[in-house]
Amino acid sequence: MKYLTDEKLLIVGAGGAIGSNMVQSVLMLGLTPNICLYDIFEPGVHGVYEEMCHCAFPGANLSYTTNPEEAFTGAKYIISSGGAPRKEGMTREDLLKGNCQIAAEFGDFIKKYCPDVKHVVVIFNPADVTALTALIHSGLKPNQLTSLAALDSTRLQEAIAAECKVQQDKVTNCYTYGGHGEQMAVFASKALVDGKPLAEFNISEERWAEIKHDTIQGGSKIIKLRGRSSFQSPSYQAVKMIQGAMGGDKFTWPAGCYVNCDKCGFKNVMMAMPTTIDANGVSFTAPQGTAEEMAALQASYEHLQKMRDEIISLGIIPAVADWGTMNPNL
Repeated sequence: MKYLTDEKLLIVGAGGAIGSNMVQSVLMLGLTPNICLYDIFEPGVHGVYEEMCHCAFPGANLSYTTNPEEAFTGAKYIISSGGAPRKEGMTREDLLKGNCQIAAEFGDFIKKYCPDVKHVVVIFNPADVTALTALIHSGLKPNQLTSLAALDSTRLQEAIAAECKVQQDKVTNCYTYGGHGEQMAVFASKALVDGKPLAEFNISEERWAEIKHDTIQGGSKIIKLRGRSSFQSPSYQAVKMIQGAMGGDKFTWPAGCYVNCDKCGFKNVMMAMPTTIDANGVSFTAPQGTAEEMAALQASYEHLQKMRDEIISLGIIPAVADWGTMNPNL
């Protein structure tokens, strides 16, 4: 089997449902044969390793460990789902303190053991601030670290497709930007349904409000239906992000990225933007939308600032003015 690269990919949290799905997706897509599975729970990560070996992927060179030095050393790409999962009744923000502490340690491991890593994807919630925390602690450049945000947009795409009774991939130009949480901003004014403007489908204001609500609460719906948080969709989208960073198909769904942009008016946060992830890392452009959409994005940005300031107050990251002492790339 021909792989995209033979460089080491580290899956953090590999003993969980998201992590195990990521390992399988990487091998099925032929990204790299060299995958290290890392988790603090030995029976879980050992079990995933055994299952992946039983799949008998040609050329696969798998390893597993509970030792962070062994796991991180030599890693060129990393995906981390290594935080506490969201449970029914919880918001992403409810996970703030504990998962940001995990993210700080994660960033410290990168700085200590694999400072020459090429790209890192953070997918544990609240992803906007866990990724920001990891970036500050890791010392990486902003284009080297992204967070998962695509699911909000794919959920919006699904909802519009169901309403308009078309195949999902016939819906284009519909995205969510800003925070990956209750305050996400829905951008659909330029959406097309099988090439036709969404406005031509005459969706009522009441129905559109329901679609937006269902998009924002898409993760909660999965928890209610399945009794646990999403794992198949985040694992697949995260692997597709790493595929782009490895030089494969470019990833063009929104990703969370570090934004410090005077022109955009958004500074010192991680947030979902119109992005591309390729072999050069992540790049973004400024969102464009209606006055209502831009107002929603501004509100989302202000919410992200509050969460950022909360983890500063907890001492997990330093004050914004001092970020450069921990990460000279910021």
